[in-house]
Amino acid sequence: MTDARTEILRRIRAAAVPPAPEPPRRHLRHAPGLDEHDRPAVLALFTERLEEYGATVLHAEHAGPAVAEALAGARSVVAPAGLPDGWTSGWDGEVRFDAPPLTNDRLDATDAVLTTCAAAVAESGTLVLDGGPGQGRRAATLLPDLHVCVVRAEQVHSALPGALAVLDPARPLTFVSGPSATADIEMIRVKGVHGPRRLVVVLLP
Repeated sequence: MTDARTEILRRIRAAAVPPAPEPPRRHLRHAPGLDEHDRPAVLALFTERLEEYGATVLHAEHAGPAVAEALAGARSVVAPAGLPDGWTSGWDGEVRFDAPPLTNDRLDATDAVLTTCAAAVAESGTLVLDGGPGQGRRAATLLPDLHVCVVRAEQVHSALPGALAVLDPARPLTFVSGPSATADIEMIRVKGVHGPRRLVVVLLP
């Protein structure tokens, strides 16, 4: 009996074929079917995705006039440290500088926040903030009702891997894909629950 069992196991081992090694995973660095160097196509996809989420996209040559348009109707705006000078010069509301940091109550009572971004993703219509100059603290970008973000065309990558390659993972990254929204158990969509109810992106060349 022992010899028969040994022989059976020997034959099983001899017949066993080792599994083929898995091919290395290759992550797409660009959106499928989209040439990263075709900047008009990348920016068109970025605009399309943002608008699908309910955001507003303003294409502008200069930030100042577009920022004034985006802030129309707002009475106050948070300006993070490092925001370029002159962006709010054409707007007549109150600019509240977040240095020293404004209290949460003060932020909540402010109509809008104006920021730059660290990178953007066309495929998902995503803005990435890392707290760098002009981007501010996470609280400052979550509590006001309106977020106006100025994005340079060169910051827009077709897909997420391209954006991740230029980001510092040690920094506090915030990913924003459209205005904040959620749905309750009855699938009723509610905006502004976890962040700004409105998002306006100013896209510069």
